[in-house]
Amino acid sequence: MTTLNLLLLASALVVTALALYALALWRRVWAQRRNLAQAEKQRRERLAGDLKILAGSLLEGQMPLIEGAIRIKVLLDNYDTLLSQDARCQVFHLLFEATAQVPTHAHWKALEQAERRQHEKHFNELELQHKSAARTAARWLLEEGLKQPA
Repeated sequence: MTTLNLLLLASALVVTALALYALALWRRVWAQRRNLAQAEKQRRERLAGDLKILAGSLLEGQMPLIEGAIRIKVLLDNYDTLLSQDARCQVFHLLFEATAQVPTHAHWKALEQAERRQHEKHFNELELQHKSAARTAARWLLEEGLKQPA
């Protein structure tokens, strides 16, 4: 065997080895893409399930309207921004924005009683004003909005 033949054989082996390595790397990429797609699908299914529970709870009066609207708005933003921006969901954004300045958790507990009552009065006014629209939006989410393919 001549030197040229050995060189060609060695080159062919190197090219074959590199091709096999590239194939192995691409298989990893494809597997990672499948895993990411599966994780995204599971995340969306979990969020859709949570949204269904919240919308149902809001409709059944199992949670305060303001709290439900805020939670639904935040989950909708994470689930599907286009769905969140749908005109039928705007009441959730409106209630979220109307209560954005209200302290939460420990800050709420630290408020003076009079200030807390003032916020609660505002919540009641918002609920009276937007209860029907929030219930309609929650019903739409359950019946149509969450059934749309994303």
